[in-house]
Amino acid sequence: MTSTGDQALLADLDLDLERRPLASQSIYGSLRRRIVDLRLRPGELLARAQLASEYGVSQTPVRDAFFQLQREGLVEIFPQSRTVVAKINVAHARETQFLRMALEIEVGKTLASTGDAKRIAVARHVLQLQMRALDEDRLERFSALDRYFHLSLCDAAGHPNLWHMISERSGHIDRLRALNLPDPGKANAIIAAHGQILDAIEAGDAAACEAAVRLHLSGTLSAVRAICERYPDYFDEPAG
Repeated sequence: MTSTGDQALLADLDLDLERRPLASQSIYGSLRRRIVDLRLRPGELLARAQLASEYGVSQTPVRDAFFQLQREGLVEIFPQSRTVVAKINVAHARETQFLRMALEIEVGKTLASTGDAKRIAVARHVLQLQMRALDEDRLERFSALDRYFHLSLCDAAGHPNLWHMISERSGHIDRLRALNLPDPGKANAIIAAHGQILDAIEAGDAAACEAAVRLHLSGTLSAVRAICERYPDYFDEPAG
């Protein structure tokens, strides 16, 4: 049975918002999730009229959502022609990962300096939900919970806005992760890494926490060449 707390958390992680009539900002959020989760694939044509009908709105909020996605490098707009989902830019992914690594190492050090288990209680709960999602083979939910796990740690350290700032430019690295996630053992490795990070924080071991964060966040980029070879049409250039 799902607890009240679980229900509230899962409501926050609703992945079916695109079924509702939405304003431009919410359409942007919905399309962004679909792009990041690869339900809309790199190079795929985005038909404004079709999406307007799907969302139950005029074409104007869809157009505005396209502009916002373009600013993040997630779509390419060809005036008077077409809009397509942008291909994955590995250089952009590496740059965003550099920022995220710096943030999460400092977050881990901050939390480890207190050794207060109560501050990571939300993250512990999210980890349990991740394990359940994996057992149920719900990788899309697993991925959403993965993002929520890291947000909860940033929030516990008092830096949720920094997480959101980096998250807004994380579309390319998040798509790499989506391609990497189904690989054998990857989801279990994520579960193990999250547990190691939390254990290090609770033990007050900043060095162990930093090592766990570095290993965890470097996993996908260490496999980028193999990912590019499997999905060459998804990338704007070969991995360097």
